[in-house]
Amino acid sequence: MEFSHALNRKKFGSEENLGNVLNDVESMSLLTDWVKNEKLVFHMKQVGHLMKAYAIFKGYDAETQHMWYLSGLLHDADWDQWPDHHCRKIIEELEARKIDPRIIKAIASHGPRYFGVDPTTEMDKMLYAFDELSGFVHAYSIMRPQGYEEMEVKGVKKRLKDKAFAAQVSREDIADASERAGISVDELIEFVVKNQLRK
Repeated sequence: MEFSHALNRKKFGSEENLGNVLNDVESMSLLTDWVKNEKLVFHMKQVGHLMKAYAIFKGYDAETQHMWYLSGLLHDADWDQWPDHHCRKIIEELEARKIDPRIIKAIASHGPRYFGVDPTTEMDKMLYAFDELSGFVHAYSIMRPQGYEEMEVKGVKKRLKDKAFAAQVSREDIADASERAGISVDELIEFVVKNQLRK
């Protein structure tokens, strides 16, 4: 199978950098320097928010929560300015900054069909799961007069079956991510709706 953005590598970052992270100021500075598209910035903040919310839900410590948050916040950082080098550019930047390899690996595996890197850890799998689905749920909220209020799983699933709605969102990736995470699409939708970052 051919991958449009295949990274052609399996190792990311260095074990000696375990525990090294960007702080909030550094991560937001990178985000604002690299991403000018406001919709994309919002998407990345959404995914970061969901990743942290899930880490909190799982009872992980503050350090782990921040790692999860960063992987979500920065996963599409190079898409705006360097779409032809998507994932490669942000990976190289984080490696140059000696960031924890677990964060880099999660970013590298958030689209296995495109990058050729399988999500293996829980953080990898949840980033893959939240990426497409959060964008879809947000698109659905925009078309609803009441937005996220009283949004139900069955309403989201009905829209998922409508291939013309938010056609750019891959239903295949949503199903694949659900299977890899071992969490039903219904449960993922429910979590996203309950924990979604609102504008």
